[in-house]
Amino acid sequence: MDSSIIADRRRLRRKLGFWRIVAVALVVALGLAFYGFAFGGAGTERPHIAHVTISGLIVDDDELLERLKKVETSDQVKAAVISISSPGGTTYGGEKIFKAIRAISAKKPVVSDVRTLAASAGYMVATAGDTIIAGDSSITGSIGVIFQYPQIQPLLDKIGVSLQEIKSSPLKAEPSPFHEASEEAKAMIRNMVVDSYNWFVDLVADRRKLPREEALKLADGTIFTGRQALQAKLIDTIGGEPEIRAYLKSRGVDADLPMVDWDKKSNTPFLLAGAVSRLITILGYDDLVKGQDINGILPPKLLLDGLLSVWQVGHD
Repeated sequence: MDSSIIADRRRLRRKLGFWRIVAVALVVALGLAFYGFAFGGAGTERPHIAHVTISGLIVDDDELLERLKKVETSDQVKAAVISISSPGGTTYGGEKIFKAIRAISAKKPVVSDVRTLAASAGYMVATAGDTIIAGDSSITGSIGVIFQYPQIQPLLDKIGVSLQEIKSSPLKAEPSPFHEASEEAKAMIRNMVVDSYNWFVDLVADRRKLPREEALKLADGTIFTGRQALQAKLIDTIGGEPEIRAYLKSRGVDADLPMVDWDKKSNTPFLLAGAVSRLITILGYDDLVKGQDINGILPPKLLLDGLLSVWQVGHD
């Protein structure tokens, strides 16, 4: 038999073996993904300490609130550690998260773990924990409320554009970016800011067991390092995981319980792609993968989700 025919058959046999491995890997990965979906992910089906990370801009986040609710109601969660890395956000967003964490605290111990930054609404969220632990150089504080709005009228004047409006009352749609705010509009916004500010100050005074006068002195927008915050009684302890574990032990939580992340997980399709790639490498077919991207193994639409998948163009 011609040597080229033999070589072609060998290549074909190897390719068939490769695609069989891919099919098996997909079945295994789908099974693992289904198990994680059905049973809440690895580790959450046995007693553990739930770890939730709150990072970035704080807003009204339904997905996060739902996760915190599950932490609250899960019988397998014996305590919660909320790690916070946020410069702040909306007052309402912070209020919703604060109340969700307080609901957890009503049933099990909660530690607020201040990371690099937990300021403004980030600090508001931190006060929901039963204790606040931060690093020496963590940044926290910035207790206060701010309302900002743009003013683009000078730009419109330069390019010769004007805006006319007719409204039912002088304070409707104020403040406006298209003209200077009236004194009445500024007073309206100022009253709203002061009301939210007083609510924030009262919350800090209550949660940190401070006289309101003392809380007011700290609520001038000042930011503090962890060491400064400890002296000001805005946090309880300087430290990290050992101090978190020590506090939970003092609350009767088993020191040997694993800490399991309850953070938002990566999308299953990406996990499938990674699992298939690793399995192919383990089984010795990595030389075939090198010549083609994993996108060539799994359909592109399987690797995308959300808005990305909406914008894909189908091929005939």
